[in-house]
Amino acid sequence: MATGPDAGGSAQPYAIIAADFVRTGGMDRANLALASYLVQQGHPVHLVGHRADEQLLAQPGVYFHRVPKILDSYLAAGPLLAREGWRVAKQIASAGGRVVVNGGNCSFGDVNWVHYVHAAYEPRDSHGLARRMKNRLAHRLYLAAEAKSLGRARILIANSNRTRKDLIDRLHIPAERIHTVYLGIDSAAFVPPSQQERVEIRNRLQWPEDRPVAIFVGALGDRRKGFDTLFSAWLQLCQKPDWDADLVVVGAGGELAAWKERAAGAKLASRIRFLGFRKDVPELLRGADVLVSPTRYESYGLGVQEALCCGLPALVSADAGVAERYPEALKSLLLPDCEDVVGLMGALTAWRSDKGRLRELAGALGDQLRRRTWMTTAEDIIAILSATAERPAFVPPVGPMERSTCARR
Repeated sequence: MATGPDAGGSAQPYAIIAADFVRTGGMDRANLALASYLVQQGHPVHLVGHRADEQLLAQPGVYFHRVPKILDSYLAAGPLLAREGWRVAKQIASAGGRVVVNGGNCSFGDVNWVHYVHAAYEPRDSHGLARRMKNRLAHRLYLAAEAKSLGRARILIANSNRTRKDLIDRLHIPAERIHTVYLGIDSAAFVPPSQQERVEIRNRLQWPEDRPVAIFVGALGDRRKGFDTLFSAWLQLCQKPDWDADLVVVGAGGELAAWKERAAGAKLASRIRFLGFRKDVPELLRGADVLVSPTRYESYGLGVQEALCCGLPALVSADAGVAERYPEALKSLLLPDCEDVVGLMGALTAWRSDKGRLRELAGALGDQLRRRTWMTTAEDIIAILSATAERPAFVPPVGPMERSTCARR
């Protein structure tokens, strides 16, 4: 459904221009949370994107401007998203409202909520030449759209201080325009299990109680999440007779089948279970013993935060945004070099020998993180926007190419 920006009464309208507003995925979940909060506060909210949560769309005051996802590709659908975003943003700004854009999806000059900095990481993959060439071209397009969109924004919301630093160092955004707002959590879904609940979860999942379970959660479409480093470390650990942990891999992507074949070829099929895409991630985390995330780039790391909120120790790269939240007592869980297989083996071995104490410390951090809900995040963002009451000056596009520039989520 899409209607005019004056629908919904006299409250200040908002437009949010992003790819998706759904419960899966860190960026998508954050977009959904902000939209939900604004609706609860009585604001008309115009969403421009490909997908939106049905419960959100059922709320009065929500107007969804659905953009077709051509060829099931964010890249191919980008020009349509940018064009529709411009159209809606112009109307909302003219009506005295505020416009929030995700990254390079649309170069409208009001607020940009930055979940990912393309200039901070060039994706890797092991696909054929044609796929690699396509990905390189896509990355260049994302870089150009990102620089234009973020450069125009009057206010930028960064999801971590790491993201803030990337915006300053790599895109030369003035520091005074950038505000850090950490992501929230669904404190009801991500909570530590009782001992009885944990036994019941592991029984449902058919995980033996007497064997530790490590879990990896992330897309397997490229190498950003660092699964290749984890696979190499796990292969060597499983050659040791005293290594008794099993690995569960949650995530889909273009390399999933290849990783399954490698695991079978290395006779690791019983030590690594590939579950593909799952909707029961909270339960999987509550049943596991440790999360492993040797990511090459993570602007924040909502999956790590979710694991911690379930009371799970989480090994993560030291330069991930979420690592900023770790207290000194948990610094041993931070990986200095995501490429260091031997270092990851050492970190896993250290966790195995001290897993009880580390789980207790992780639980204390999780208790702290759960106090910051998605509502808290939305309230902080709106407080920043309220402190900058000046309306955006509408700047028309300089030409047809600007109207069609966009980037992925």
